[in-house]
Amino acid sequence: MFKPLADRVLIEPREAETKTVGGLFIPDNAKEKPQEGKVVAVGPGKKDEPMELKVGDNVLYGKYAGTEVNSPDGKSYMIMRQSDVLAVIE
Repeated sequence: MFKPLADRVLIEPREAETKTVGGLFIPDNAKEKPQEGKVVAVGPGKKDEPMELKVGDNVLYGKYAGTEVNSPDGKSYMIMRQSDVLAVIE
């Protein structure tokens, strides 16, 4: 598994929607990149910027934020700075 450093967080993105509200199926090439996910690991923070996020938080992040990484077991994650996270979803 990954252990983020400094002010970085590891996020498991939510699955992209496969069906519209009206019931139409979305083909793979038309799916949008998800902007929501669950925090699975956090770094210790910085001296002047403590870590506010915690494991288990559901978050909303920018469309082009972070870097996509794949684990050895094939799962896809996003790693980004805490400041790239826009909001915690309650």
